[in-house]
Parts: sequence; structure tokens; C-alpha cells
Amino acid sequence: MSPRTAGRPAVRLSVDLSRCEGHGLCQAVAPDLISVDEGYAELIDDGDVPVHRQAAAVSAARTCPIAALRVT
Repeated sequence: MSPRTAGRPAVRLSVDLSRCEGHGLCQAVAPDLISVDEGYAELIDDGDVPVHRQAAAVSAARTCPIAALRVT
């Protein structure tokens, strides 16, 4: 693990709840990062994405048909 990522997530995942329509495609791609409940995406672990799940977070964001997810 590099000093840059030691003890903290490599990326963060966020959801724009004003845009989210609850399609659930993001949850299908990354169920360990996102849960869709009552029509809205909820982030697991407050959006902190472990280094080994970074690709899944990016895929989930790209899968969203209305671009409600963002990876930073």
C-alpha cells in the first residue's frame, strides 16, 4: 500500500439524490458499495471506496442512466 492510500480510501462515491430515480443498475454492478431502497441509492460506508473496489465504483457510476453517481 502506498503512503497516499494508507489508511484511507482511494476514491469516494457520491450520489445526487435530486437526480436519482432508483433504477438499481448501480446496485447490480456494485452491491457492496450501493443499496437502492425506496427508490433511492444509498451509499454503504458513507461512500468510502476501498482501493480494491475502485473499478466497481467507476462502473457503477457509468451504469447510471441519469448520471446521479460521481466518483472523486
